Amino acid sequence: MRILLVEDTHDVGEAIVKRFEATGHAVDWETNGRNAAEIIDFTEYALIILDVMLPGMDGFEILKSIRKSGNAVPVLILTARSEIDDRVSALDLGADDYLVKPFDFRELEARARVLMRRHGGGEATNLIKCGDIAVDRATRSVHVGKREIQLKRRELTLLEVLVARPGRVFSKDELLDQIFGFDEAANANAIELYIGRLRKKLDGAKARIVTVRGLGYQLVSGDAA
Repeated sequence: MRILLVEDTHDVGEAIVKRFEATGHAVDWETNGRNAAEIIDFTEYALIILDVMLPGMDGFEILKSIRKSGNAVPVLILTARSEIDDRVSALDLGADDYLVKPFDFRELEARARVLMRRHGGGEATNLIKCGDIAVDRATRSVHVGKREIQLKRRELTLLEVLVARPGRVFSKDELLDQIFGFDEAANANAIELYIGRLRKKLDGAKARIVTVRGLGYQLVSGDAA
């Protein structure tokens, strides 16, 4: 999934990017609040992790702008302010969750998973399925029936997008946006490559990736295929 991190403390930002990229997410990192607000206007994200104290435009103003535009993207606020009034203000402005610095990165990852799975379809657990394909978002593991298959991080992210919304047709551009960040050069041919790899690794599964000519790709279960 594609995440926007808005954080101007470099050691914190670097650590967050490293952890989320290691689990297959594409992360865009901005240190200036105003630049981040402009990016949000034209880019779709599965989650925004937003610091409060930022140069250019603070996190609360960015949050106001996001919700005023009708954008329902999940927003997780990071703040060094522990006062209850600040936390209440963040939630009243439309934040979905918050963490007070310093925080444990494992808790950040867990809260992020909760927000992304709610946004992606309201699943109550980290386990999503289509046919006999099961993706565990917490352990970043994939099983076809009882067989575990090994996927590279972008293959896993691509499969996660498809399994989360079985039957939905995703264009190549939509899939590119989910698995590559701004700093990563890629084109539509990359999606064809990853789809091809996934099909081979999922061979024999009771669900398959279907090409919808001129539109994109969808994952369908055996009964619907």
